[in-house]
Amino acid sequence: MADDRLDYRASASARRWRAQGKRGADAQGLGRSRGGLSTKVHAAGDALGLPVRLIASPGQRNDIAFAHDLVDGFEAGATIADKGYDADHLHEKIAETGAEIVIPPKRNRKVQRPYDTHLYKERNIIERFFNKLKQFRRVATRYDKLLANFMGFVKLAAIAIWLR
Repeated sequence: MADDRLDYRASASARRWRAQGKRGADAQGLGRSRGGLSTKVHAAGDALGLPVRLIASPGQRNDIAFAHDLVDGFEAGATIADKGYDADHLHEKIAETGAEIVIPPKRNRKVQRPYDTHLYKERNIIERFFNKLKQFRRVATRYDKLLANFMGFVKLAAIAIWLR
């Protein structure tokens, strides 16, 4: 004889309702790299070093993975980036806009592309922006657990840098 209590139980179901947003490591935007868990902030700036576009990624992701998102829709005279952004597909994307490409070639590249070394020295402008961004303690120490909250404060700090 079967026990009817197993079919019609009054307890909660084994599968609980969850919100439809991201959960887990994706929602936190953390990635394991050499220094432990971290988040990278990728920035595109103007000639004065003020941020125009900010993108976050887990720490282990390569820089070139978000390069197309950074340069989409920009009209600039020159695009300056470090060796991490040296890739043929990115060079083609930048060349379509008519901007000068100032990205030093990686050491392992078979054909070393020429670039303007004097103009490349202006890349320190974006590095100075990151130093100003790190003056905001909440950004430097990553108090926020969720990536959306962290990027909200990064953008708030960027606005404060714009207003200075």
